[in-house]
Amino acid sequence: MKIAYVTLHWPRTRSSGVGRKIASQIETWRKLGHTVRLFMHTHSIEDPSILLPAETFFYQTSKGLIGKIKTEFSRVHAIRQLTQALKEFQPEIIYLRWSMYVYPMHNLGKIAPIIIEINTNDIYEHQLLGPVLNIYNRLTRGIILQVASGYIIVTHELANSPQFNRYHKPIQVISNGIDISAIPFQSAPNNQTPHLLFIGSPGMPWHGIEKLVGLASDFPDLEIEIVGSGSIPGFTRYPKNIHLHGFMEGEDYLALLRKCDAAIGTCSLYKKEMSEAAPLKIRDCAAAGLPLILPYIDTDFNDLEDETILKLPNNENNIKANGQRIHDFAYSMRGKRIPRELVKGRIDLHQKEVERLKFFTSILQRDKEKSHKPQ
Repeated sequence: MKIAYVTLHWPRTRSSGVGRKIASQIETWRKLGHTVRLFMHTHSIEDPSILLPAETFFYQTSKGLIGKIKTEFSRVHAIRQLTQALKEFQPEIIYLRWSMYVYPMHNLGKIAPIIIEINTNDIYEHQLLGPVLNIYNRLTRGIILQVASGYIIVTHELANSPQFNRYHKPIQVISNGIDISAIPFQSAPNNQTPHLLFIGSPGMPWHGIEKLVGLASDFPDLEIEIVGSGSIPGFTRYPKNIHLHGFMEGEDYLALLRKCDAAIGTCSLYKKEMSEAAPLKIRDCAAAGLPLILPYIDTDFNDLEDETILKLPNNENNIKANGQRIHDFAYSMRGKRIPRELVKGRIDLHQKEVERLKFFTSILQRDKEKSHKPQ
């Protein structure tokens, strides 16, 4: 197959979780004999060399009311350039990472069948981003969902949601996967005081990072390592056992993984009206061997019962009410790791990509049969 992988609005960097996932997907598809090209629509950045190899279409961003209008015109111009490049590439399938609509991206459907990868409940996520983006998204999201030929959705909860199945498109559930061979297994440290790891990103209220301040205050005999954020909204001072590392990669990041006894996942997923998720960061931690604390339903681990996985409810009081359980789990995991063979078949990307390509083939066959039906 000749596949165009399209991402919109965001720079996909080599070191980010999403960037590494995209790179691994493309590499796997190519190894399986397919022709793949990445098309990236993104705002301008200072150092384009950190981006994934792609045909890149930049737009300029500006501040203020007039600036926002200029930004939208620039985004439209960039999507028109991307569309023209797709026409010249002539793909059989367009694989689109689900993003907010920008005019006239619906024209992509005139080039080839579109399959959308859906990773989140965009309705509730955009509610958290303010009224303007919320209203715009609600008014426009159906344009591209209706044009698409099928969806690949990362959780069963999202696949069963009327926000997506109302369009009566073929749906395949394939959770997020990682190239497990690219992540070194980390031996357990020899800590007297357990270290808990949280990996997040700034500006994501559903991560619930503020709950970890309360956990640190209640249990000063835990050390809490937070990666991805240099601050915590609502706090200017933190307990001494909270350690903010900001963005990390490379050997510094691996050294921190080696130091930690367990990892804790997204703490406030309910803020997006979601109960189930498949975060890439938790898969990185599982591949490295870290025991897991999961305050949500994880698509790949929900049916797995093991002493190295602690499951918590997904609600407002989940960390406070279960602080003692978290504390005791962290202490019991000193010197232990999740066996790689326990998680490999659940999170490794290769088999997930084989399933994804089979879905591509089924969509092409379905569209071909539809085109040959008498009108």
